[in-house]
Amino acid sequence: MKDKTIDYMLRTTWLAVQKMYNEEAAKFESTMATGFTLLSIDPEKGTPSTALGPKMGMEATSLSRILKTMEAKGLIERKPNPEDGRGVIISLTEFGLEKRAYSREKVLTFNETIRKNISEEKIKNFYEVAEIINDMVSNKKIYNQND
Repeated sequence: MKDKTIDYMLRTTWLAVQKMYNEEAAKFESTMATGFTLLSIDPEKGTPSTALGPKMGMEATSLSRILKTMEAKGLIERKPNPEDGRGVIISLTEFGLEKRAYSREKVLTFNETIRKNISEEKIKNFYEVAEIINDMVSNKKIYNQND
């Protein structure tokens, strides 16, 4: 364990989780990215397209491809934003709502299973460490230090 770097552990763990979710999603002709997008869209009001990328931590170009595929599959529809004539609201279709419920169930199962196998104290520590790392990276406290 001592020879493994923090970034190595983050990367390999995330890749394993991503693979697991993609294997589950493939059973229903979907992907993890599609499931994550479905869960990020407000199921009742929809979500402005400009807010979706930042909410998901994705670049607009990557999100645009996912949305195009989702629209072609009938999971979402784009509607004009009544509050901003230039904007678009991404809304879930009935089919999208069904797939969202499935994705939500898979995420909850993952979280429940992890929580059953790891103490609450360790989970709390994990969140604290992850938040600190995220803050340090987001605020450029590692390579772009100004001191």
